[in-house]
Amino acid sequence: MILFYGRGDDPPLQTAVEAARELEQDLIWLDQCGLDRADLLVSVTEHGATGVLTLDGRSVELDAISGIYARPLDIPRSHADTLARARSETFHELFLEWLELAPTLVVNRPSDMDSNGSKPYQAQLIGAAGFDVPETLVTSSPEEARAFWRDHERVIFKSISGVRSIVTELDESQAARLDRLRDLPVQLQQMVSGEDVRVHVIGKQVFACAITSEATDYRYAHYHGNAADLSPIDLPVDVSDRCLLLSQQLQLPFCGIDLRRSPSGQWVCFEVNPMPAYTYFERETGLPISRALITLLATGTRKS
Repeated sequence: MILFYGRGDDPPLQTAVEAARELEQDLIWLDQCGLDRADLLVSVTEHGATGVLTLDGRSVELDAISGIYARPLDIPRSHADTLARARSETFHELFLEWLELAPTLVVNRPSDMDSNGSKPYQAQLIGAAGFDVPETLVTSSPEEARAFWRDHERVIFKSISGVRSIVTELDESQAARLDRLRDLPVQLQQMVSGEDVRVHVIGKQVFACAITSEATDYRYAHYHGNAADLSPIDLPVDVSDRCLLLSQQLQLPFCGIDLRRSPSGQWVCFEVNPMPAYTYFERETGLPISRALITLLATGTRKS
């Protein structure tokens, strides 16, 4: 049995549930919009964590779950009943704690996603896996930022944290506001020219696609009247192996890795997304990402 956890309005979760049904997998979907109707009993002993999950009158032994796909988002503010909302929030906290203890495959455990909370820290882990990373500066000093820009001529900036931000190239108009860095540090990186490549690692499978776009951040190309064309590609064996190694070292059985292939053939890695919104890439390329995810979850692995 596969357990899904997240919000019903989240496309990646919806797509995964649909794939599980198409593959005729037994499943239970724990929708964050209805946590006030759920109960979780967990017993922790020296032999591990066991218990029972009950949802709308259906009870499931936790030991019967082969894999868990968790995309925890904010609890919806749809509860008119404050008690129901408080119950949902308490359940959510307990469930996340259980994910850390669950002896089965979890995609992905909350603690293993923490590396994405600090982009500079994650960059060091990426480098340790053998990837090149762009020259980077994290600063709250306008003077240091301007010097970095002068040295590298073309520079982009983005959020330091795991909060999604739009990657933007630093230009004269942006540079005029660099004094604001004194209030909020930012991460600047040397602009790397080349072709964007998005890699999804699912267990031991690797799916890659190339993205052609004139936009600095192809994810938002349509907002600026630009197009983004995606096509499946086969990675060189050494790059594919490096992606698998990075996934394993970060303990992320499912992740999205952002690469750029330079004109000289250099492969640069920008970051690793521990909760990838894969549906865009699957829709545009036909890559069987959701089916591979369900196969992984159905097979499952248990902690020793």
